[in-house]
Amino acid sequence: MSPQPLKIVVIGGSAAGPKAAAKARRLDEHAAITIIQQEPDLSMASCGYHYYVGGVFDDRNLLICTPAGIVRDPTFFEKAKGIEALVETQALAIDRTAKTVTCKHLPSGTTRILPYDKLVIATGASTLYPPVPGVTLDGVLSLHSLADADALRAVRDAKQVRTAVVVGGGLIGFEVCEALHLAGIQTTVIEKTAAILPFLDPELAKLVENYVRTHGADIITGNGVAAFLGTDGTLTGVKLDNGTELPCELAVVAVGVKPNVALAASAGLAIGALGGIEVNDWMQTSDPDIYAGGDCVECTSLITGQKVLAPYGDLANLQGRVIGQNLIHAGAARFPGVTHTGICKIFDYTVGFTGLSAEQARAAGLTDIETVTVAGLDIPGFMNGKLLISKMVAQRQTGRVLGLQCIGPGDVSKRVATVAMAIRGRLTIDDLANADLPYAPPYSLALDHVIVCAHVMENKLLGRMPGICAAEVKQRLATGADCFILDTRTPREFETMRLGIGETLIPQGALRARLNELPQNKDREIIVYCAISLRGYECAAILQGHGWRNVKVMEGGVAAWPYPRER
Repeated sequence: MSPQPLKIVVIGGSAAGPKAAAKARRLDEHAAITIIQQEPDLSMASCGYHYYVGGVFDDRNLLICTPAGIVRDPTFFEKAKGIEALVETQALAIDRTAKTVTCKHLPSGTTRILPYDKLVIATGASTLYPPVPGVTLDGVLSLHSLADADALRAVRDAKQVRTAVVVGGGLIGFEVCEALHLAGIQTTVIEKTAAILPFLDPELAKLVENYVRTHGADIITGNGVAAFLGTDGTLTGVKLDNGTELPCELAVVAVGVKPNVALAASAGLAIGALGGIEVNDWMQTSDPDIYAGGDCVECTSLITGQKVLAPYGDLANLQGRVIGQNLIHAGAARFPGVTHTGICKIFDYTVGFTGLSAEQARAAGLTDIETVTVAGLDIPGFMNGKLLISKMVAQRQTGRVLGLQCIGPGDVSKRVATVAMAIRGRLTIDDLANADLPYAPPYSLALDHVIVCAHVMENKLLGRMPGICAAEVKQRLATGADCFILDTRTPREFETMRLGIGETLIPQGALRARLNELPQNKDREIIVYCAISLRGYECAAILQGHGWRNVKVMEGGVAAWPYPRER
């Protein structure tokens, strides 16, 4: 007598759930697999929503189809995967003793009880809304579900909205900002904290803010939303914490998400301190027959070992794959944790990050850190190279790489991906400084940007380059510190663009002949820079060779200066 097929029920049909179901099917042709999906669509490419809203493409089905162009609907899952997909169906309760899931088909109201041997919870996350008046007004939207994308696309196509406010200056907020800009809608981004993009350190975030403003979008930081204003149930404006009122016809809330754990909690599964479902490395919950993955779970940071929330689509798919293997072959696969890697496009800029920023590292208790900021081209100038500005974080004592933030119009993705793997492999600055990366002029400089970051960090750790970041220079100036600012660029560069912070111009080629123009007190602080501070570093070496003992290089040079300039 043949054994009964394994009964697998998956709650959630976006990313982790379908991935787990599909992987389980590939490993067991005879398992009985059912997906319960509350929304009408399945396996949605949610990271593409804002591009659909912005009109980058017009065919909605591209968000829910396979690479071959087949829509992933219940018929597809049945015919191609041998998986029953119940859409517009809500999971109401899990009975762990009876090993059943009660669900309801929302259009008809009919209920059904599904038995399981193994259960997967992939209930995702929900948009956080600020607890302020007017949040339910018509015109206050989010961009979390495909239905949200449909609603915002309808706004775009109607061409009736002229002004909008985006509440939240994180990844989603700026992706929405770009989409609305593409739709011809004047947009203001509101961020309650002092800086946008909280995964960046403030000086890099300020550079992105400056860039976004050049595209006509406005940004207000350090000011939250006190109320959404409206007339007859329709949004007319937003009131800020400081009392300012901004007229608008559309507000998109993008302040973050919270894990959907009500179903798991009501079933008695362990919920972590951050509000996500607790899982082990095999993605098992506190019930070994129930797995969970995606935005509803807590993960482990591979850097700090601390629990984190990491609601990213790629991680949901990775976790779903692990779950699918373990459903069929228990203990076959592990998901040990995350490095918190992300990237987004903002107009013609790319913003990428992996690991910890300096602020995040210190908040996690890692005080023995060093940072460097480096500006340079992604490929040679004769190949039309584009600017990259990066900030690398490492441990002083061990040299272990902890993080990279990289922004600019250049190829950010390659650099972030390289450092993400270095972090995962627990590599050191010395490892990166001698990395054998692919080189040809169309793709890289002879010394790739990541390798240059490692070289600058190595010089700093060895005391060869006493660096200072732009924020520290700004603080020196604000407190009236007795420092001599030396610009080592050419006169032409100086006339085209200059900081106007009391600097003295002495080009690199003239420095040795003009040492008498420098402070003769060899202990006085001298801060030296150029366009990207390569010449600044070389000039600092000249000054040190002639006896100046307090020379610092402003890292990243003019390119990384995020504050107002004289011209």
